[in-house]
Amino acid sequence: MSVKIAVIGLESSINRLENYAKDMDDVTLVPFVYKNAEESKHLIHKTQLCDVILFTGPIPFLYATEELKEISIPAVYVPYDEFMVTTSFFRLKNEENQKLQKFSIDIMNESHVIEVMNELELENKDTYMYGFGNDEKLDIGNIVKFHLKLWNEKKIDYVLTTIKEVETTLIEKGVLCYRMKIPNRNLERAIEEAKMKGELKVSKSSQIVVGIIKVKNFDNIITEKGEFYGQELLLRLHQLLLNFSHSVYASIINNGNNNFVIFGTRGILDYATNNYQDFPLVRDIEDELKAAVNFGFGFGLTANQADRNAKMAFRQGKLSEGSSCYIVDEFSEVIGPLGDRKINVNSKLFRKMTEVTGFSNEMIIRLSEFYHLRNNTPFSAEVLADYNNVTKRSAERMIRKLLDNEVVSIVGEEKPYQQGRPRQLYQFSMGDELSVK
Repeated sequence: MSVKIAVIGLESSINRLENYAKDMDDVTLVPFVYKNAEESKHLIHKTQLCDVILFTGPIPFLYATEELKEISIPAVYVPYDEFMVTTSFFRLKNEENQKLQKFSIDIMNESHVIEVMNELELENKDTYMYGFGNDEKLDIGNIVKFHLKLWNEKKIDYVLTTIKEVETTLIEKGVLCYRMKIPNRNLERAIEEAKMKGELKVSKSSQIVVGIIKVKNFDNIITEKGEFYGQELLLRLHQLLLNFSHSVYASIINNGNNNFVIFGTRGILDYATNNYQDFPLVRDIEDELKAAVNFGFGFGLTANQADRNAKMAFRQGKLSEGSSCYIVDEFSEVIGPLGDRKINVNSKLFRKMTEVTGFSNEMIIRLSEFYHLRNNTPFSAEVLADYNNVTKRSAERMIRKLLDNEVVSIVGEEKPYQQGRPRQLYQFSMGDELSVK
């Protein structure tokens, strides 16, 4: 199984990744080169045929955050971490003969710089840090102004930056500036993470999907409008389903007596439903036939499992009024109705979050999905930030509000790196009450 990875970044960084991956038979890199990191958001929709997106750094990832929400492709970026800071300090001291004092630095997370300086027992009173991961919206101009002000005030002797645009602008203004080089280890870790996420997506996409479709209240339609009208209705439905199945390379079977079955792979439904957010085909059929339809889709590792789950999803749709589409996945979790996500408003947790947090319904739903995906296992601020595509600072503000109102609690800590401070771990205090229906 080969994973197709869309790589978005500067040509030099992409070349380094391609050099690392050239001997990997199970990975194919598809380059998307930009000259300015902000261009990354315009490249996102060109990556739809790939399994995963790999950004060559956090800057293009931050620029493309909103666009990533519109697609169902997982994304990772090459990290700017403590190891990158350490190797940059080494080069400054041994190759550039610079003292590790009186300088300014920009990085995704300034705690990485603090941890390295503490480990090396360096004083940081003359070190000025800009953590752009804390910004609500990335603005390169603000970072340039930060460094330039310190330079003009003669508080620094040089600048260490992670951003090519910052380096170019500062050098043009006569500022002594060095750009951090991404260590090979960071590139390797990023491509391995991208490969892992891509393999997961590919394996899920190859799962079997069975769909059951019927016109609702079909007997009443025949009683009211006649047998001939009913059969004509089914012929029109069959043609609409044939058109859909051809477009997604699926198979459609008419078992007679208002009973249609679709066979395909999970990937086709991911594509057709925009990652289970909506299913326009339901509305199109309803508008064309002027009749309600019921779709039930089931996922499975085997045909029997998929068929069993499809029947379960179909039964769920029979309980709702009008047209509907439900999905039951391989874990027997019910998803839907598509296009109308609902939360369990009777749960204690939902009521409490609504009353005390001020979060929107959308945020409560996302927290619910986060809980279910992780089975309420402990999580860090970094994990929550990554899931919601927000900065770590935004996730920390969210967690503080949840802590203040006793919705989550601190349950421990983890130390992902041998050096540096540990991260706090949190868990929903009322997780058993949280559900999505």
